[in-house]
Amino acid sequence: MNDLVSRNPWELLKSHTSARIALGRSGGSLPTASLLEFQLAHARARDAVHKPFAGDTLQSAIETHGIEVLRVRSRVAERSMYLRRPDLGRWLDDESRERLARHANKGCDANFVIADGLSTLAVESHAQAVFELTQAALLRRGWRIGPVVIAEQSRVALGDEIGELLGAQQVAMLIGERPGLSAADSLGIYLTWQPRVGRTDAERNCISNIHPRGLSCEQAAHKLVYLMTEARTRGLTGVALKDESDRVPLLV
Repeated sequence: MNDLVSRNPWELLKSHTSARIALGRSGGSLPTASLLEFQLAHARARDAVHKPFAGDTLQSAIETHGIEVLRVRSRVAERSMYLRRPDLGRWLDDESRERLARHANKGCDANFVIADGLSTLAVESHAQAVFELTQAALLRRGWRIGPVVIAEQSRVALGDEIGELLGAQQVAMLIGERPGLSAADSLGIYLTWQPRVGRTDAERNCISNIHPRGLSCEQAAHKLVYLMTEARTRGLTGVALKDESDRVPLLV
């Protein structure tokens, strides 16, 4: 049956990328195996979006190390609304606002927000490891880290309101990225100096593509420590802060 598939001359390049290249063809269509692989990847991406967020498990794992955890949620009531109304995912509900207002930081250098985003699978798979590596590296350097905030039904901009209420000097949000057909478990990090409502994406730094086939947790933590250190030194994040972490020794 393999003789029915016309091979693609780029097939030797497939070992260097997870992108869908050199799929070949059978007549005017994709080979059955390639079509089934595509459908499986699409199903995994959908599952990653809709998978319930195991926030309680994550909270317990973090609190085991003696770290204070605060739980918040956006104005989104449930997952289908989260997908239809991204604007509501950028604002805290009233109860969460009141909770954070009672925990305003006093002299903390940074806060971490761990949010479900568009891939709860990514958060549950990689966020804790990246956070622990980063926090340990910062504590060795004398940083004062505020409570960890676990946010549900969250968009990136929710970190601005969280940071503003906590009085954070900077906020690093670890959030599940939109699943793709090559990676359903990709984690992203968004770093914002002096977060407040109304910050734009141009005022943050992003580290993306964190998963086993992309950027490792150790590499991501190294970049994050570098950017957080530079942000504190320069008093800014965003387009004016370039990631030059490849030029320095490993920081974690």
